[in-house]
Amino acid sequence: MPHPALPAAPDLGASLLVRAPERPGPGYWAGCPSVRYEPDHDRFLLTYRERRPRGAAGGPDRGWRCAVAESPDGIAFRDLWSVRSDELGSPSMERLALLRRRDGYLLHLSYVDPADNRWRVDALTAGAPESFDLATRTPVLTAATTGTEGVKDPYLLETGAGVHLFSTVSRARPFTPEEHARAHATADIHTTGLTVQPTALAVSPDGLRFTAPPGRAAEVLDVGPAGAWDGYESRITAVLPDGHGGWLALYDGSAEAAGNYEERCGLAASADLRAWHRLTPDGPWLDVRYADLVSARGRWYLYYEQSRPDGAHELRVAVLDEFAGVRPDGGPAAARSR
Repeated sequence: MPHPALPAAPDLGASLLVRAPERPGPGYWAGCPSVRYEPDHDRFLLTYRERRPRGAAGGPDRGWRCAVAESPDGIAFRDLWSVRSDELGSPSMERLALLRRRDGYLLHLSYVDPADNRWRVDALTAGAPESFDLATRTPVLTAATTGTEGVKDPYLLETGAGVHLFSTVSRARPFTPEEHARAHATADIHTTGLTVQPTALAVSPDGLRFTAPPGRAAEVLDVGPAGAWDGYESRITAVLPDGHGGWLALYDGSAEAAGNYEERCGLAASADLRAWHRLTPDGPWLDVRYADLVSARGRWYLYYEQSRPDGAHELRVAVLDEFAGVRPDGGPAAARSR
């Protein structure tokens, strides 16, 4: 059960469908949302991913398409730009992250590097969200530059200290020859159980050039202890002010590799964005994955990926008056303790 000091989990019963999977059935997903709201344009910008089962079209489909989309109401979106995994020569793509800056837009892509079958993150910049050009992408974080077995699923937050990039890393450890051969054979070490997947942080003045501490020195949210519901993965998916001068994060957790495709959402807290502690050690807070949220028009818009009874995943949104005890203006909705 969740920790008794936790705020009540939001009711998702009135949530709305944003993107349905391409087909019903296991392995067909629409999800991995990352969302921004632009008050000056009064529009929502969403990135999302579409996935197919391995070999659905005679090849290693997996994450085959990602897109940037816009909406006037946060519910009905139209695509502005998209990328396919074959355009990157990659077996799969996962979460994108979009950030508006003074001189335009920054987009981070996470995909499997065809050179070594390890996850990596690249960056694109453009004057408008429909104008990204793959030919101009630059490396941001790779397995080699981070001292990990792979890095993916970026989340971007800009503060006065710079652009903070939270990402999931596969922690490096010594492998036996057999483990080494198996680690990246399927182009997804996350499904092998060979290492754990905590969250790491890198900071940059521009979101393009990151000086990341190597390996475990970069980790800011560790996995839980062995056997815990989040003992295999702890992936930060959203960060917001907690209304009391600190920060609250939503993170995906799983107990083992078998839960890699069905993570659930926990909460973590930090005073400085660098040292996070888990608020949900005893169990998940929400039965969703890849949760992200924005404050818009006096409400919270919570986007997430959720499993369906048929095994497919769909992208949904819940519109809320407050979230985890925080009003959309960033203040506390009510007194609460941790």
